Amino acid sequence: AAAGALLAIWLMVRGLARSHEATGGKLSAPPPADPGTDWTPVVVIAVLALLVACVAAELLRSGWYWSGGTQVVVAVALGVTALATAVQGSGREAPEPAPSPAPTYVSPPCRSGGDSDECARSGR
Repeated sequence: AAAGALLAIWLMVRGLARSHEATGGKLSAPPPADPGTDWTPVVVIAVLALLVACVAAELLRSGWYWSGGTQVVVAVALGVTALATAVQGSGREAPEPAPSPAPTYVSPPCRSGGDSDECARSGR
């Protein structure tokens, strides 16, 4: 429980520091562009699941079946969470490019057959 609490606090502080760095310390800065997938939370959850699984194995070997079984359930839940987060992070699509700006006013073609400079002087 203590290791999980420390990992959660570390991830929260890391997230706050990362968002503060992205804005450059400004409070009213626009959100930054997508920097890509951050795999640190997935790795932390997977390590925590592995730690709980090791504790569960030791409890089961010692004859603590209820405690070991509960730890197995927790380890499986953490493993599923890590896998779901990894799949969601890797399935993220690249952002679509910004649409091109609307065209500006285009004058109608010149009826006299002259070039655009002649039409600009005539008003047509």
